[in-house]
Amino acid sequence: MPIEPATHATILRAAKVLAGGGVVAFPTETVYGLGADATSAEAVLRVYEMKGRPRFNPLIAHVADIETAGAHGHFNAPARKLAQAFWPGPLTIVLNRRAESGICDLVPAGLETIALRVPANKIARGLLRAAGCPVAAPSANRAGHVSPTTASHVAADLGEGPEIILDGGDTALGLESTVVDLSGPDPRLLRPGGLAREEIEDALGVKLGNAEPGDRPASPGQLASHYAPRARLRLEAISVEPGEALLALAGEIDGGNVT
Repeated sequence: MPIEPATHATILRAAKVLAGGGVVAFPTETVYGLGADATSAEAVLRVYEMKGRPRFNPLIAHVADIETAGAHGHFNAPARKLAQAFWPGPLTIVLNRRAESGICDLVPAGLETIALRVPANKIARGLLRAAGCPVAAPSANRAGHVSPTTASHVAADLGEGPEIILDGGDTALGLESTVVDLSGPDPRLLRPGGLAREEIEDALGVKLGNAEPGDRPASPGQLASHYAPRARLRLEAISVEPGEALLALAGEIDGGNVT
């Protein structure tokens, strides 16, 4: 599973891997994604298995532009408004899926909706254009682990999984995309992320509702346990020990002590 610098040549090679049913890890502006041809059930199944992800947890389909997104989801006026304002960018929009979409049922986990995103990262967009297909791409890590922001994070967590890891350096945001559901009568925030709720509400001119507890997941990030770091936590620490990282909501660090 080679880590390859993301050049024009390696992006084209990665696109051929996708076309052949393979799995590729690639950077977006949010985190690194683990991508497969969204129209191939066999390829998408490999992504679920590689991550150890439950198949009832939907995936996001990444596309190169708004026009392509329109071939897979029914765009209403609010969706067009958000797409024009924030795509390409860290926003995922959940829409009712078109019957003629061609995206396999494993991507939306059997739902009649589809989660769509146009990423802003140039490497990701180049890969999507070269592949010529929607790419189902959750974060490139084992399910429940912290999402990767470098190619080395992907390699450490997934081992020999992806055929290619495209190295585009550190991701710009390091936080997943915000997910908004526009498939029903009222817009709902399904997952907070790299785009602020207030910006979305300002663009729509209405407040976002929230997903109801117990709802079947309509997008990633809705399970009770998600993005869980494998580390112990100390509260009210007054010093930072070797090998520890500090999250300080107030105060300063002075020689390893919190003041």
